[in-house]
Amino acid sequence: MTKTPLILLPGLLCDEALWAHQFETLSDIADITVADMTGDETVQGMAERVLDSAPETFALAGLSMGGYAALAIIRQAPERVERLALLDTSARADSPENTKQRQGFIEQLELGDFRGVTSRLLPLLVHEDRLSDDALIAVIQSSAENVGSEAYVRQQKAIMTRPDGLEGLKKITCPVLILCGRQDALTPLALHEEMAAAIAGASLVVIEDCGHLSPLERPRAVSAVMRYWLGR
Repeated sequence: MTKTPLILLPGLLCDEALWAHQFETLSDIADITVADMTGDETVQGMAERVLDSAPETFALAGLSMGGYAALAIIRQAPERVERLALLDTSARADSPENTKQRQGFIEQLELGDFRGVTSRLLPLLVHEDRLSDDALIAVIQSSAENVGSEAYVRQQKAIMTRPDGLEGLKKITCPVLILCGRQDALTPLALHEEMAAAIAGASLVVIEDCGHLSPLERPRAVSAVMRYWLGR
């Protein structure tokens, strides 16, 4: 059986650990690569870096910041993306409030204060029932440390300056999966309903009892949905 090339794009302060279950359980049907999202200060730069090393055509899945990059990729090279999965993300530009908050984080870093994913941020990232899951929290914090402060600043700048992609959604013609956790506090369900309404034939899947980091929080459910998406 010929495997589908599948490129997975992590979110802010995430690394390949975000996709560990999908990498393990989908490798029988997909030739999987997890992209390095740490080297660019713009979403466009992230997209170009992925495209430079990608096969001619591929399936593409991105979470949060990875979703912003995935949309930049399909805007730039729609003919190369066979199918698209957007997880816990948004097609909108950064809001003024979020941009101001991100600038505050960057200023904090310039004072030499990089705290990675703190206990204050965790409730925004995972469902409240998972805050006591020490193994899960350790993975999230370890990933943040692996990404590090310099890449974190680049990623925040990329997120702040991303373009609004709502209009471009109407041009997407490949099979599209839109997935989010029911309790995603950072990119709520309404943003995913908005994307699903704009993309002809898109499938919207909501993962119950789940926050923003769905591949880590509900790995079996996310992998099952992605398996179906890859086989469509």
